[in-house]
Amino acid sequence: MDVLYFAWVRERIGVPKERIETAPATVMDLVNTLRAREDRYEAAFSDLSALRVAVDQELSDFDASLTGAREVAFFPPMTGG
Repeated sequence: MDVLYFAWVRERIGVPKERIETAPATVMDLVNTLRAREDRYEAAFSDLSALRVAVDQELSDFDASLTGAREVAFFPPMTGG
């Protein structure tokens, strides 16, 4: 599956997109897998309340299933103006 990072998440991790070959069951499982990789991932995912997630371009929760998912995106909350 493709994992996309936007805004400061991308800046902390250092890449805009990567392919994950594992098959995590939920978004939280994916986050935990990424956190275990390197300190830069741990820093990016240290405060989940400051992050939003979309699975296949639909806003989701961290307990959302990733069964059959092709894309997961992480981004900060949007603010209106």
